[in-house]
Amino acid sequence: MTDTTLEETGTAQRLFVSYAGPDRAWAEWVGSQLRQAGHQVELDRWDWKTGDDFIEKMNLALAAADAVVALFSRNYFDPERWTSEEWRSTVAVRGRLVPVAIEPLTKEDVPPLLAAKLRKDLHGLDETGATAALLEAVDGPAGPNGPVAFPGAATAAAPAASATEADPQRPRLPGSADSQRISNIRRRNPDFSGREDEMVRLRTGLLNGRQAVVQALHGMGGIGKTQIALEYAHRFASQYDVVWWVDAEQADQIPVRYTELADRLGIAKSDAGPDANAQALLRHLGERYRWLLILDNAEQPDQIEPWLPNGPGHVLITSRNPDWHGIAHQSDLDVFTRADSVAYFQARIPRITGEQADALAQDLGDLPLAVAQAAGVLCRGGMSLDRYRELLATNIARLLRESNVRDYPVPLAATVTVAADRLTDNGHLDAAALFRLGAFLGPEPIPAAWLEKARPRLTTLSGDPDDPMWLRDALQPLGRFGLARVDFDTFQIHRLTQAIIRAQTGAELATAIRDDVTTVLAAVDPGDPQSPANWPTWASLTAHLTTAVTDRPELRPTLLNAVYFLICSGQPGVAQELSTELWQAWSAELGADHPDTLKCAQYLGHAGADLGEYAKVRPVMEDTAARRRRALGEDHPDTLQAVSDLASTLGHLGEFVEARRMKEEVLARRRRVLGKDHPDTLQSANNLASTLSDLGEFAEARRILEDVYARHRRVLGEDHPNTLQSANNLGTTLGDLGELTEARRMQEEVLARRRRVLGEDHPDILNSMNNLASTMAELGELAQARRMLEEALARSRGALGEDHPDVLISANNLGNMLSTLRRHTEAVDLLKDVRARSIRMLGVKHPHTVRVTRNLAAALVAAGRSFEAQQLTGRKRGKGKGKGKDKEKRRSGGKRR
Repeated sequence: MTDTTLEETGTAQRLFVSYAGPDRAWAEWVGSQLRQAGHQVELDRWDWKTGDDFIEKMNLALAAADAVVALFSRNYFDPERWTSEEWRSTVAVRGRLVPVAIEPLTKEDVPPLLAAKLRKDLHGLDETGATAALLEAVDGPAGPNGPVAFPGAATAAAPAASATEADPQRPRLPGSADSQRISNIRRRNPDFSGREDEMVRLRTGLLNGRQAVVQALHGMGGIGKTQIALEYAHRFASQYDVVWWVDAEQADQIPVRYTELADRLGIAKSDAGPDANAQALLRHLGERYRWLLILDNAEQPDQIEPWLPNGPGHVLITSRNPDWHGIAHQSDLDVFTRADSVAYFQARIPRITGEQADALAQDLGDLPLAVAQAAGVLCRGGMSLDRYRELLATNIARLLRESNVRDYPVPLAATVTVAADRLTDNGHLDAAALFRLGAFLGPEPIPAAWLEKARPRLTTLSGDPDDPMWLRDALQPLGRFGLARVDFDTFQIHRLTQAIIRAQTGAELATAIRDDVTTVLAAVDPGDPQSPANWPTWASLTAHLTTAVTDRPELRPTLLNAVYFLICSGQPGVAQELSTELWQAWSAELGADHPDTLKCAQYLGHAGADLGEYAKVRPVMEDTAARRRRALGEDHPDTLQAVSDLASTLGHLGEFVEARRMKEEVLARRRRVLGKDHPDTLQSANNLASTLSDLGEFAEARRILEDVYARHRRVLGEDHPNTLQSANNLGTTLGDLGELTEARRMQEEVLARRRRVLGEDHPDILNSMNNLASTMAELGELAQARRMLEEALARSRGALGEDHPDVLISANNLGNMLSTLRRHTEAVDLLKDVRARSIRMLGVKHPHTVRVTRNLAAALVAAGRSFEAQQLTGRKRGKGKGKGKDKEKRRSGGKRR
């Protein structure tokens, strides 16, 4: 009889394997068995490439599959995993779900929607039985082809050959018992959590080839290298016959550890020395399958390389040293993701909220060792979370000197101190000095170019400042000892490592280092803070300015430019925090009338206005304008800027007439003092046109804006933020004049340019989306307009908060759209919320509040709730009245110094 394949008989199926990350070994085994049986199997880790869109690939796989093989486990039903989307989609619309259980499950473990589905249990079976059960689950049960044996005449059956005997590299049934397995791995860490992406990359790397694969996990101390290696060894233990852990910090002790394994394997000779037995082990592993060696804390690649075996097995190295090129595939291990930190805290500390866990993780920089130490202290009681965070800010070195975490026996402070002492002990004096200097900068990457530029003026660094190799020679030991993350043009020291070193530095040396830090930061010139091309450099510099030194007079101009950068780049919250700190300090030190204090006050008011806090910042702006008038006169550019900012704020508060008068005066003075083409003059003209539009004088606003836009293009270029502001306002005004097609064209162009120049998350992007959606709605493109308004509202809420005026504008427009689409209940609920927030933030008489009130009344009438509309407005409405909706459009104001 000739064997036929499933493909030949037409019974092969296209199968997608759905599983949770921790169950990957099971997924590999199931996928292997199904492919061996002739089915077409799609498994994400086999078939999807790095960089693929996960959601898109999942949807395509689910759509193409004849059935989805779901590996049921407690991990599988974790609501935070994508597996929930996979099985719900399959049950709802995709087709057949094939449930197989890989661990014992109770009724409470399985969602009610799946509880009634028959499933196959693979756990507890040997490989032959599990394979048969899996194939029966996929192919369906089959009746016997011949007579059924009498159950009373049991006979011993010959043992079936293991599937792995024919192919030793084939995935083995996870969890299968093997009394011959050899291992010295210590117990599993029950508190291990997260790190799923790292575990996937590690497993994928080790499976990449049939010869010995060497994978090196490297990273700073406390990053969790050993814990990941330990979890991998336990999670995939069933795939190996030999799992052997070697403490490799002292390379000369490796032969001794290898001899212990050789003795367990029965190949050691008692009369041979450790080196001979270790070499015998290497030869043995070269011919043996399914072994895993873990060389933990290996620091000297050249001393480790001679002891790496060849053959079809795996070697996993953990190391602080990143230099394993040519020896091992490298994985640079980073700190926890914020989600992993929060999940760890919530699993260990009773009653901690997500917000509290997030704040604590931020303080700790997501360093796994620090996270574990904090959880160890807080879960035992005796110290409140607030007290712990206070000590992190005031006495971090003391707090981190002790550790009661079983799986991290060495506390973080000692880990850092020992590594730092090794720099000096090994003669790396320049590296030690650079390490101390980096500890007084911020925790963000430090560009090497900054140090190169300032090197001749730095007093705490020894050595020859003209040596072109000094920085490379100083940085390499920091990377090798795991004290810094060193890239080709930056290096970075973790915030807790910095805090420990700062606490251990004497007062005199600390003062000298701060002088050097000031020298480094003062020498950096990122360029115009208003230019988006310079924002990456400004972002890097600002991160170090705000965490290093803010009390040095030579840094005041740089700090002011940093605040202005934050305003221009759409980060008003951070700008407000920094400007408040500086304004309070400088007011006390320099006086309220000092030019730097006044400029800081100007930026403080501007940041508050960008946050929508118009009433709150009005007194600050009025005071700044009055002080500048007294000190500088009416026509000084700084005075004119203060008055311009105040006028814009009055316009936002609905005082359009006074705002217009002030803006006309500022424009006239700027034209006389600065000229018609000066950027400040053009900004005044743009701002005046915005107020004219608010007053309904659209034709005059258009005339001004067309002139401003032409001058902006000529003076600043097509893509300058100010040019895009005037283009945005011109497009919006054209829409107000009924020229909808041209308005849409300009608004689409502005949105595209802003996305390219400013990035997706800048507030101006959301304003452009709101304006374009409003125009599209007026053109009758309701469905597309609604989608854009919903996206703009969701993103602006996330960026600005529920009560920001720009958010209220977007919500008002979406409410109108929902009413037009006859979704009356949703429209009324949304507009009621917008009105309540507007009254609270802006007042009942503010133009925005008045518009929302009219819109809500119209929506109530459209919903058949005329009595409520009458109560709201205080006047009667006839049926069909009030259909016109007040849409709002956001005009961009200037961010000028």
